[in-house]
Amino acid sequence: MKNLKNALLLKQLYQLKQLGYKYTSVTPYKDEEQDLRLPDTLASLEKQAMECHLCELSKTRHKAVFGEGDPNAEIMFIGEAPGTMEDSAGKPFVGRSGELLTKMIENVLHIPRSDVYITNVVKCRPPNNETPTPTQAHTCQPYLMKQIALIRPKLIVTLGATAYHYLTGDDTEISKVRGTLHKQNDYTVIPTYHPSYLLRNPSAKKEVFDDLLKVKELMGK
Repeated sequence: MKNLKNALLLKQLYQLKQLGYKYTSVTPYKDEEQDLRLPDTLASLEKQAMECHLCELSKTRHKAVFGEGDPNAEIMFIGEAPGTMEDSAGKPFVGRSGELLTKMIENVLHIPRSDVYITNVVKCRPPNNETPTPTQAHTCQPYLMKQIALIRPKLIVTLGATAYHYLTGDDTEISKVRGTLHKQNDYTVIPTYHPSYLLRNPSAKKEVFDDLLKVKELMGK
């Protein structure tokens, strides 16, 4: 919530600067104000995220990509950011990476993709599919954490280093932590490689297969 408040404050200060102010005694937001609370339903949270303009990614996106799947899912997959096809469709993982993720879920976990919930660290596509900057990721983080709080998954599979880092704060290389279990709050995090990495490095599919077998075992699937 602090990140969201800081982003809103910074936005208003930039607006004041554009109006010609060099110094101001205006207090844009007070701690006791309650209008910074995020909605308590996924539908309302999605609506707010779709209309969000807190960072520069909102200027270049076509559609914000909030997430999709079972709102009561026991398993949640978190990627890095939307790509070109996701930005156009407004849905996560719809390209080749999405096809591979679907196969991973259905062929290894033996459940429909619709039974899990899928989202990303940031909800808007970074230009040229670049890795989200810390500012972009931290600005969007309140949305992700609220999604987790509302869905209440038992297990979260982070896809790639970026998702693992921003969810746990650990910057250990993904190759060294993939497949390990990390208890956090009321859920367990298990990091693995991003499907796009597997498209470039097919030999790593065996490792992801092993990671998903752990997920299957943990969930009793």
